[in-house]
Amino acid sequence: MILTPIDRTDLPGLLAGFDEALAAETLASAVFRRITARIPDGDLMTLSTDAAHHAQALALCRDWGFGVVDVDPQEYFTWDGQAVAARMEPSVIVHEIGHYQCAAPSRRAVLDFGLGAGPETGRKAEANAVQTLFGADADFEEGLSSLLGILWEAELGQPAILAFLEQNWLEGGMSLHNLAHFRKVVGLLDAWGMLTPDGRPTRALRPIEDEAFVALWRSL
Repeated sequence: MILTPIDRTDLPGLLAGFDEALAAETLASAVFRRITARIPDGDLMTLSTDAAHHAQALALCRDWGFGVVDVDPQEYFTWDGQAVAARMEPSVIVHEIGHYQCAAPSRRAVLDFGLGAGPETGRKAEANAVQTLFGADADFEEGLSSLLGILWEAELGQPAILAFLEQNWLEGGMSLHNLAHFRKVVGLLDAWGMLTPDGRPTRALRPIEDEAFVALWRSL
């Protein structure tokens, strides 16, 4: 959920400032430009519900070998360990690919990836019961999954900036903290081979379990 709505008239300046701050960093700049290359007409604060985008998202999940369950996640889970719930916005479906790639190997087959119930999940008690990553550690993994999922949207030619805004990547503007977080996420995705030199997503999977992950990201 977006924390602070952004007016369309303010967006060009915000994007230009963020881009300028990343100008010396080739990969981070390429990632940012790929995400923000397409600015759709209409409401920028609402995720796409386009039927073609939805079909693309499900096709990509199937291409990854995911099952697809034709349910509303409010009555189920976003990810049941093998399949993604189909009755979600395209962006949310594609986001699950980012989660799959960035989850610990032992959590890829766990309800909602062992991060606890997401906002769309209805069977929260069951998802929360198998949560094994918490707090800032879970938040950082969420950031990795978020940015990678957004890049998959861009790869499909979808308006990736909508999820970039909705998932609050510009909430801190050009603050040192916000820019540092973006750089850190890009850097770790790159270290795991999840990005090409021009900022496109790959099919690499996170190679390490949670103890090593926590030590790694906290050291960055």
